[in-house]
Amino acid sequence: MTRRAFAAAVGAAWSCGREKQPVGYRGFALIANSAGGAVAAVDLTALALIKHIPLGADPSDVIADPRTGQTLALTPATGTLHEIDSSRLVVARKVVLPAPASLVRFAPGGDAIWVLCREQRLALRLSADLKVQERIALPGIPADLAFAPPDRETAGTVAISVREPGGVVLIRKQGTRFAEVARDPGQVLFRKDGRHLIAAGLDARELVIFDAMQDRVAVRLPLAVRPDRICPNEDGGQLFVTGDGADAVVTVYPFWTEVGNYMLAGRAPGALAVAGDTLFIANPQSGDVSIIDIQNQKLMGQAQVGREPHHIAITPDRQFACVLNRLSGDMAVLHIPTLTARRNKKASLLTMIPVGSGPVSAVVRPA
Repeated sequence: MTRRAFAAAVGAAWSCGREKQPVGYRGFALIANSAGGAVAAVDLTALALIKHIPLGADPSDVIADPRTGQTLALTPATGTLHEIDSSRLVVARKVVLPAPASLVRFAPGGDAIWVLCREQRLALRLSADLKVQERIALPGIPADLAFAPPDRETAGTVAISVREPGGVVLIRKQGTRFAEVARDPGQVLFRKDGRHLIAAGLDARELVIFDAMQDRVAVRLPLAVRPDRICPNEDGGQLFVTGDGADAVVTVYPFWTEVGNYMLAGRAPGALAVAGDTLFIANPQSGDVSIIDIQNQKLMGQAQVGREPHHIAITPDRQFACVLNRLSGDMAVLHIPTLTARRNKKASLLTMIPVGSGPVSAVVRPA
């Protein structure tokens, strides 16, 4: 064998033996920097910060409609919605709302945008061109809202949890109704069949399953943790709950109306995200993310990500988990197939990207 052939053979063997490096996602992440007055744009193919889009005030949230691609950032202090042009990465237009806002969400189908205003106890329904179409006075301080699935009997129903007094406002085509579901309600979401609404009862540490067809409480499920955060798996058959009370994540089966396993998930677990059969849990106090195999209900590993991980965004191809670290001002990127294949206790980062001050919310958009 010649020296050249020998070198080629050694190189081929070495390249086959080494681990294949993952390529990035063909798209970008838009990140709300709550202390930076801007939205950061990150190229997820190059895994690098492109630019900051100035808003003139600190954003609390950035959202995108998966069907239309419309992207909005909310600045609560000024009560302004900023529409971001995803191709040019600039603010295309902005609208000052009638009242300071605390939450904004797209309705299914992208034909409406709903905004909650805490101080004024008000819900606003906007058209896609950001014009206010309806103002709905609420009996209490709004906390969260949920939309019934568009292909079910309850399609078009909007549920808003309110505090002082505690309950849920159900907004339907035939009228609006207040239901005393929980004294101190938090997050709300509809079950996949649309027939039942699930509400977090914070003071009682319970999940309340409300029959939206018969307007009555069906079941109350007591929990060992306060249900501060609820995240469904992709088919809606399981709910994962974290909150004050235990260093654990609770599995709830909403169709069986049963509480399942309590899994140790890290110190003071917080934000949740699901990618296929993998659950990611941010642990702000310890600066890491717990990675759980949903099918086997087992901890696969933990990844150190940065200071105070606050939000986790999954790319649409389920290949990457983007973790926003609020205190260190950066975004950790985890390659999901590598994590699930290795199944070791200490998972490694793909990269860390500085994004700005106080990142709290992110959306991923395809290129």
